[in-house]
Amino acid sequence: MPTLEAEDVYALAPYAKTLGVVFEEISEVGVQARLVHDISLSTVGGGLHGGALMGLADVCAAVCAALNGPAGAAPATVESSTHFLRPARTSVVATARPLRVGRNSVVEVNIHDDDGELCARVTQVVTTIKPKAS
Repeated sequence: MPTLEAEDVYALAPYAKTLGVVFEEISEVGVQARLVHDISLSTVGGGLHGGALMGLADVCAAVCAALNGPAGAAPATVESSTHFLRPARTSVVATARPLRVGRNSVVEVNIHDDDGELCARVTQVVTTIKPKAS
């Protein structure tokens, strides 16, 4: 199984660092990351913008799929379904878990606010692309 550290993710996918994703756990059984609530990421009413939540979920799902794929393979999201359940007016924690592992992995991401309330559930299909042989 491949391994990744937060700095590896930031180097491979700079958007994760730009968004402000802070990894708390990175393993093949699950990826957990925090997004601190910031006014620059909010929308009407002060909740985190749906795009910020989806970006967080996408980063976590991609890392989870990559860790469960072949070494050196790059993840690429091919399908994403998001259900927004309540506004996220605090910082949030996303937890990604693989539901199916394979060339096209299915990863579920739950996003909870600081009160433990489920704010969004995202299901993604993430393919892993093997590097071309040289």
